[in-house]
Amino acid sequence: MSVEPKQRAHSPLLASELASEIKNDSIPYGRRFPAACGGDLQIMIAEMARSARIASRDMAKCPTAKKNEALLKVAGEITRQAEYIKEENKKDLSCAKEAGLSGAFIDRLAIKDTTIKSMVDGLAEVSALDDPIGSICRTWIRPNGIQVSRMRIPLGVIGIIYESRPNVTVDAAALCLKAGNAVILRGGSEAYHSNMALSGIIKKALSESGLPEKAVQIVPVRERSAVNALLSQEEYIDLIIPRGGESLIRFVVENSRIPVLKHYKGVCHVYVDEGADLEMARRICLNAKVQRPGVCNAMETMLVHRAAAEEFLPEMAKEFAVAGVEIRGCPETCDILPSAKRATEEDWPAEFLDLILAVKVVSDMDQAISHIAKYGSNHTEAIVTSDYNRSRRFLNEVDSSVVLVNASTRFNDGGQLGLGAEIGISTSKLHAFGPMGLEELTTTKFIVLGNGQIRE
Repeated sequence: MSVEPKQRAHSPLLASELASEIKNDSIPYGRRFPAACGGDLQIMIAEMARSARIASRDMAKCPTAKKNEALLKVAGEITRQAEYIKEENKKDLSCAKEAGLSGAFIDRLAIKDTTIKSMVDGLAEVSALDDPIGSICRTWIRPNGIQVSRMRIPLGVIGIIYESRPNVTVDAAALCLKAGNAVILRGGSEAYHSNMALSGIIKKALSESGLPEKAVQIVPVRERSAVNALLSQEEYIDLIIPRGGESLIRFVVENSRIPVLKHYKGVCHVYVDEGADLEMARRICLNAKVQRPGVCNAMETMLVHRAAAEEFLPEMAKEFAVAGVEIRGCPETCDILPSAKRATEEDWPAEFLDLILAVKVVSDMDQAISHIAKYGSNHTEAIVTSDYNRSRRFLNEVDSSVVLVNASTRFNDGGQLGLGAEIGISTSKLHAFGPMGLEELTTTKFIVLGNGQIRE
């Protein structure tokens, strides 16, 4: 992921380069852009943010039926314009290949028929979800007779900064709209043509549904300094959500004047407990590592109880070998698996995002939980066990956004957990923890009903 683009002016940049260019201020805010880009970049971003704030007021009071109508119109337009979207995506893929970007990166960038179907299905799912806005979370009566309730309301304006995956454009827009928010999307320059094509489709659907077009805006320039400009709009933007590599997310956190929901990386563990069903454990571990190794909810470290290791590891290693997985093990693992490479200290907190797996034999659950606490990233952890009490203990003591019993880490996903299309996974606890669906794009306000009470 450190390959230098061949044609810098027209090729996508990686997150580390983006952060470096902004930090070094190599593209000053005063740079002039073509009239189509709105002139001065800082002024353009500020105007986008201001218009999003205005649109958010209309979205906050928008009826559910109107929001659903708009989402289904977007789905219909994506279906009708699928070939156009794929043609625009080919332009991005061509630039990515010229730049020498990795196969995994290009896979995330590609819009295939399955991607189109996923976007359309996601829009339908979100439209079918209950609208959280206006719902009452809790009500109680005070001794003086006033009734106090908490009502769910939109957050307001959300800024989303993301890389490569064009489907995020549609997923994010859908969730933000259904939750009554306005959103400004800043996709990666590597997906510029794809995102602009999707932007036009969303804009058309909003207009035809009678919703404000400025409720969904995509920053229409490739310049990296647009990120800094967006992060300075604390007057208009309520929340920033970055999605991408660790370097991008850290840059956003360090430079934003606006609250940020984030996760830096997914160092996910599966712990195979003493007495576990080893056939179940093999299926779960293989799926968690191999099904899609380049995503944040893939297993990066496998912990195995010493009592199960001698029987479990040789057979598990054979399946990993067939799948092309490189094992980096602790000394005890290497004794059992002579073909394994010796793990270093750097391997335990590593997010490999590849067919590489760290393996450690532990003496008991205490050691497994301590290892997760030391090296994990609060993302996703799983236990494979036949013991109910140990499963409950693992659920209670492991501090991650999703903790699973006898299931793959790959289930840490908004769609898989029934939230509809997710907007990301938060490993911070303010104000969301885990996959973020509709409710995580809202907050609550207190509403109080009285009949003349005054405070004495």
